[in-house]
Amino acid sequence: MENGREQFPFPYQPYDIQEQFMQALYGVLQQGKVGIFESPTGTGKSLSLICGALSWLTDHEEQSRQKAAALLHEGQLVLSTSTAASSAASGSAEPDWITEFVQKKAERDLVSKLKEDELKRKKREERLEMIRNNVQLKYAMKRKSSDDEEAFKLLKLSKEEDTETQGDQEDEELVVAEYESDDESKTRTGFCGADEDTDDELVEEHVNKIYYCSRTHSQLAQFVHEVQKSPFSKDISLVTLGSRQNLCINEEVRRLGSSQRINDRCMEMQKNKHGEKPHDEERVKRKRGPAKSVCPYNKASALQHMRDNVLGTVHDIEQMLKLGRETHSCPYYAARLAVPPAQLVVLPYQMLLHEATRRAAGVKLKGQLCRAYSQLAQYGDRYKSRLKAKNVMYIKQILFAIEGLVRALGGKVGQNPQSQTTLTGTELHTINNFLFKAQIDNINLFKLQRYFEKSTISRKLGGFVEKYAGSGVSVHTQSRTNKENRRTEGLNRYLQTLQSTQINAPVSSADQQGSEAEKALATSPMMQVEGFFMALTNSNADGRVLVHKQGTLSESSIKFLLLNPAVHFAQVLKQCRAVVIAGGTMQPVSDFKQELLLSAGVEEERITEFSCGHVIPPENILPLVLCSGPSGQELDFTFQNRDSPCMMDETGRILANICNVVPGGVVCFFPSYEYSRRIVSHWEASGALTRLANKKKIFQEPKKSNQVEQVLNEFSRCIQRCAVDAGGLTGALLFSVVGGKMSEGINFSDDLGRCVVMVGMPYPNIKSPELQEKMSYLDKHLPHSGGRRPGQALIENLCMKAVNQSIGRAIRHRGDYSCIVMCDRRYARPATLAKLPTWIKNRTSTHTTFGPAFAALRKFFLEKKHKQV
Repeated sequence: MENGREQFPFPYQPYDIQEQFMQALYGVLQQGKVGIFESPTGTGKSLSLICGALSWLTDHEEQSRQKAAALLHEGQLVLSTSTAASSAASGSAEPDWITEFVQKKAERDLVSKLKEDELKRKKREERLEMIRNNVQLKYAMKRKSSDDEEAFKLLKLSKEEDTETQGDQEDEELVVAEYESDDESKTRTGFCGADEDTDDELVEEHVNKIYYCSRTHSQLAQFVHEVQKSPFSKDISLVTLGSRQNLCINEEVRRLGSSQRINDRCMEMQKNKHGEKPHDEERVKRKRGPAKSVCPYNKASALQHMRDNVLGTVHDIEQMLKLGRETHSCPYYAARLAVPPAQLVVLPYQMLLHEATRRAAGVKLKGQLCRAYSQLAQYGDRYKSRLKAKNVMYIKQILFAIEGLVRALGGKVGQNPQSQTTLTGTELHTINNFLFKAQIDNINLFKLQRYFEKSTISRKLGGFVEKYAGSGVSVHTQSRTNKENRRTEGLNRYLQTLQSTQINAPVSSADQQGSEAEKALATSPMMQVEGFFMALTNSNADGRVLVHKQGTLSESSIKFLLLNPAVHFAQVLKQCRAVVIAGGTMQPVSDFKQELLLSAGVEEERITEFSCGHVIPPENILPLVLCSGPSGQELDFTFQNRDSPCMMDETGRILANICNVVPGGVVCFFPSYEYSRRIVSHWEASGALTRLANKKKIFQEPKKSNQVEQVLNEFSRCIQRCAVDAGGLTGALLFSVVGGKMSEGINFSDDLGRCVVMVGMPYPNIKSPELQEKMSYLDKHLPHSGGRRPGQALIENLCMKAVNQSIGRAIRHRGDYSCIVMCDRRYARPATLAKLPTWIKNRTSTHTTFGPAFAALRKFFLEKKHKQV
């Protein structure tokens, strides 16, 4: 089949929906389309992606080899014919120019190119085969990673003054290197592109690749495990990428904790390794004092050896860490060396979509501006005698720009932000208007952005604050000058202010107070400011700036809203042959198609949608829409009605009836934390909570993320005990929140989630300035459909996406079964039902009265009980 395949290698007999998934996926990859694939969790989506995509990759490479061989053969025949014709022409004494005409240069070039391509292909295949046989590669490292290059560029340190103190020498790593723009660098070195061409020749040839991205490292590890179980595990070359925080095996560095500190220390070690030439050793000793440590895990031969092992066998991150310790080599850099020859690259989303883009999607500056200004001012004052003029100029520009941001909030720098009062209110600006309001429209933000990136001033500043935190700057000798004392005195005052701010922060314990202070010191506020300045380089139409004044400067904030993420996603679409977005709950996809794809310049015919059912039998799921409760009260959880006592009482009666017939676990989702608090308080006062507790032990979603696992474990243990003990309790009831910590990524499989209850519809706050601006943007830039504005469709889609995420928590595998109860008459609307996942929508029944719904619920679980017996 030209655009398909009839059979796919699979570790077991695939389900019908898996075969359909793989065939649709194969077609999208073959035709270079953009696919939106929905396959519920528990249907083997990962294996379908693996076997479908790698089957296409195998076929594509085979077809490329066959085409190359055919063209080579054809080219040789043409050249032979031309040579024969040339000989005949020579025999007949034809002029030389006719002979040259017959011997077409284009044909000779074709054959030459085909031979070269074939030679490259054979060399690549031989190299990969050697890797799989665990033979030591004969290729040295070709190119340092971007992090190495960045570290190397920072080694051009500015010349120090003869009057430097010993303290200044110790601060060498904190001083920004001499900065020059790209244009100046090219002019100074006579750049003409030759260096780049030479460097490109050293780069190992890249092969056709499939990039698999997911949100968390645990999801990536699960995907790699599926690859290991697949028929392709012994033939595919796979590499898993991660951050230094995830892949570092140097315990000295790992102990630093935060990703920023780990990155800084790693880069410093690379600088120590690559930064100085041997003949400069004496100068370095005089300049810097004792040599600094070099990472023992970053040796070229060890990295090559680990790269061979990584490419020869499929490893997840944990296995890479183990391999790195065994081979005494760095998994972080070995993984990057393995990328060029790898066929399958597994990485987190944030590594695919640039960090600056990620930060620009919602940067919020609260309590950061004055801290960043103070830090940078103290830094500039301490090192001003050692900084080159261009560095000083850019530092002054940054300070001026931060002053403008503070002015936009109605405050002034240099004063206590907690004592500065501002007006209360919210302002929304276009990017250009905000630049004028802050009086920074004359600053070239693009040049400022390049300076941030090349100088890494934010990281330098973070190290500066970290070094002088705690007891402040100590004066080493009595011979310090008054000038030096004044410099350190100002820094001390700032750090004391910073510490007192942390002490006054609301915390629940001394331990939390210490960790919060450490976290604040580890995260440079300048990082946030840098991200905000980068965000302001977006197109004026694609972003807005929200100024939120809260009465005091310390509580006020500035937030950047990215209205059109498609402009960034467009780069991925442009550079890839095909893009597949797959998930368990993709519905509704209308806004996704328009906003991320159509706005990114993708033609409608290039988009392919695929949605499949579940592998469970239809009788294993019972979705119900309740329009009224046991007493006949209509269920209308609109904002105006949901707080009424009668509505809360009716909800309590519904839950009580459900808990009477549902075994195991029941998970009840509320639309918000605030409504969950109000309704539970009402039940406590009315006695409804006590009645519920007589049937099932009650748990509530914790407010802190680090407590989620503990609550889930207790919830699970309670259900297991109740299944064994024939006591009064029949299981457990968990109160959760839509969009909260337990609505995504948590599996309530089997007895943990025999029933999921949705109370009301979780519509977002339509009065939110951010949401109103987003709606206005969509109404202006996207076409209207069916008489409905795109902004209105966004509200409904956000609501139903959240619902679908929550109700999909229960059914997790083929033998699982569960009931879904949606309590609100609005769920009965055809347009709302259409936004449910197909496998749920097709089984959903709507009940205007409670009696028939409860009868269906009781029958459902009685049948399951009899089957188990």
